[in-house]
Amino acid sequence: MAKPLTDLRAELADLDRQILTLVAARQRLSLTVGSTKRAAGLPLRDYRQEKAVINRSRATAAELGFAPELAEQLVLSLIRSSLTVQEHDEVVTQASGEGQRALVIGGAGKMGRWFVRFLDSQGFQVDVADPAGKVEGHAHCANWESLDLDHDIIVVAAPLRASNVILLGLAERSPNGIVFDIGSLKSPVRPGLTTLAQAGIRVTSIHPMFGPDTQLLSGRHVIFIDVGVSEATTAAEDLFNSTMAVRVSMDLESHDRLITWVLGLAHATNIAFMTALVKSGEAAPTLAELSSTTFDEQLQVASRVVHDSPQLYFEIQSLNDFRMESLDALESAVGRFRNIVETGDEMAFQELMEDGRRYLEKRLL
Repeated sequence: MAKPLTDLRAELADLDRQILTLVAARQRLSLTVGSTKRAAGLPLRDYRQEKAVINRSRATAAELGFAPELAEQLVLSLIRSSLTVQEHDEVVTQASGEGQRALVIGGAGKMGRWFVRFLDSQGFQVDVADPAGKVEGHAHCANWESLDLDHDIIVVAAPLRASNVILLGLAERSPNGIVFDIGSLKSPVRPGLTTLAQAGIRVTSIHPMFGPDTQLLSGRHVIFIDVGVSEATTAAEDLFNSTMAVRVSMDLESHDRLITWVLGLAHATNIAFMTALVKSGEAAPTLAELSSTTFDEQLQVASRVVHDSPQLYFEIQSLNDFRMESLDALESAVGRFRNIVETGDEMAFQELMEDGRRYLEKRLL
């Protein structure tokens, strides 16, 4: 006689608990592995070992009679989780900010909170200045101008226009600590950065190329822009020494010229995609029922974009000195695509896709 459904579900729940218990044990062992690597002077990430673990999991799955692809996805999640706890432990262990103070202006915002947590994990005493509100566990004031600014590090994490005003205000106060902004563009804050450098203040600029929900920095890029005070740039880079972040050096002009393609074009494409869907008149549930793999993937990316800050995305589009380069290219590409479809030029269509394939293949080499 078959077991009742309730009994089968109870068995599944028990198996789930066993799996999660093993995951917790793996996490604890990962911490030990991380400390052993640190003691031996080895990097936290070993791609050769990761490949071996993935191959082993696929082989084991085949032996046990289930899809190797499922095993690979599970193991990739476990590897990422292990790296996250190892990286965090590395940051905490090094405690490079022990005995120092940091101020995050705009610390109640999304990326501001990320830097509050990041600096706090390094042992800094982190204060927050933000009219939007407090961050639990940290001293707070609404107006940074009321502070004495005797901090070792001052992070400006406000919107772009406001950041420039703050940087100019800091130049008048001449703080002794390292000052840097974290803006996605540098054109709008160039006056403030330049004024600080000319005033002899240790100033630099960084751009974290990741969102506020990021936990693992392995594979994530942080751009450092030296504005003429190399000591400050080095100090900002040192904050990420204990992480696996990829550190990139760039000048101010090159940064914004490239960002118009990396962020500007990507954001514009996804916003245009969602705008076209809205204008289509088709109900979202209907489209979801008919969705393809490509549609689903594009929809997920576009959904993340439209649920983010409109103010931030508008600033990235409108305040970049190079903003029209990518928008002109996008408009031209859509026009070319439309013309090919209207004229039924299959050869031109094939050429269009081959051009894209060659471009992407070079990127992936």
